[in-house]
Amino acid sequence: MVVKWLREHVTASALMVVFRLYLGYEWLMGGWEKITHGFDATGFLKGALTKATGEHPAVQSWWAAFIENVALPNVGLFNFLVPWGEFLVGIALILGLFTTFAALMGAVMNFAFMFSGTTSTNPQMVLLTVFILVAGANAGRYGLDRWVLPYLRERMGSTHRPNHPHRPAAAHK
Repeated sequence: MVVKWLREHVTASALMVVFRLYLGYEWLMGGWEKITHGFDATGFLKGALTKATGEHPAVQSWWAAFIENVALPNVGLFNFLVPWGEFLVGIALILGLFTTFAALMGAVMNFAFMFSGTTSTNPQMVLLTVFILVAGANAGRYGLDRWVLPYLRERMGSTHRPNHPHRPAAAHK
């Protein structure tokens, strides 16, 4: 019942605009600050590794292994991906453009931060993001998705359907 409401109701779509704008602003500002003031994830990643020890570690061993063997050796890549990822997720959520994809990428970043032993606003951001993800296309109804997604479906549909070998001609209408 709640899922149907989130996915179809106009009021839910309006509520998703509020969630999108809040989350978009948070991501945009976080990314912009890192872009304009410089960003180096090295200290954050090394700090996460210190939280991977003890009886009840805040950082699980599998995540610490990822940090140690992938993130730290490639910190330059992460120094680029994190600020620009945050910034672009923010823009997409504010504009309602590729909303569910942007929300999913935001959730991935939130979880990466939480896996690294940081709480901050990440849990509340994940919670709001879940609503956007469940709402699906309805979350972008009052945004650019209203025009972009149907356009893309039409363009992709008209390109691929006529050549589909297993579909009768009547199914293309």
